[in-house]
Parts: sequence; structure tokens; C-alpha cells
Amino acid sequence: MALTRNGALAIDGGTARMAGGTRDDPWVLKTPPGKSEYTMYRDDAADPPTLVCEVGSTTLTYHLRAIEDLHAWLVGQGDWVPLGAADEQKPAADGSVEAWGRSAENPVGGWYGLRKGYRGRFGMYLPPLLEELGLAELTHEARNNRMRART
Repeated sequence: MALTRNGALAIDGGTARMAGGTRDDPWVLKTPPGKSEYTMYRDDAADPPTLVCEVGSTTLTYHLRAIEDLHAWLVGQGDWVPLGAADEQKPAADGSVEAWGRSAENPVGGWYGLRKGYRGRFGMYLPPLLEELGLAELTHEARNNRMRART
């Protein structure tokens, strides 16, 4: 499974077109509890290639490879994983998506967030994108949401 440069998702040799994913046609997503809307899009020209998340007037940026890396990690977990979303300055719950997104043990060796001071909330904003792309399932409770890989 791979995300191609033109915004398509290649799965087992086939290709399925995803809606949006560009600056002009971003993904419009909602946080797992469904209370807040935000947009995300790919910036392949950035170095490194970047996933741009716009929440109101705040812009967060993450390594674009986080999509595939997070999916692979979830597959390896084999079951539901807590999201554990937290701001950069707060600790992340052990075993959560947020903790993995900061861990020296992940494929980028640390934070997937690229903008210092705004590197957290990985567990809030990445999971709905994976759900939109058909790569994961999420719970949508008021608190303590979880996710698991779709394979």
C-alpha cells in the first residue's frame, strides 16, 4: 500500500483515487470526537515532503511519510491502540499513537511534527486522515478514542 504523488492510493498493485489532498482541494476532516473541523493537504515540494494541517488560524506540519509509517505501526500492533493526543509540552500516554509519533523508536527517530512548539497533537489529527484514506478504523467517543489498522 502506498500513497502516490498524484494523490492516489495504490493498494496491492491497483490504484484508487482519493478525494482532495492538495492545497487547492484539501481533505476536510473532523477530530475523532467530531466536534472540530480542520483541513489537511500534501506538500510534495517541501523538504522533507510535508503534510500540512490547518486548524483555524494554526498551521501544524508533519512528515508526509507519517501516513504510511503510522499504518505500518498499527498493522504491527494488531489491535486497538489509544490515540492519546497531547500538546507538545505535555507527556504522551505510553503505548498511544501520540507516544509513537514522538518516539526515538519510530522510523524518523523522533517527532513526526516539523514545527517546534506545534509538534504535538499527532494522535488527534493523523488518525482521521488514515480513516478517510481507508487505512484505519477509529472510535468516535467524546474521550479516550482508539484506532486500529485496516488491512
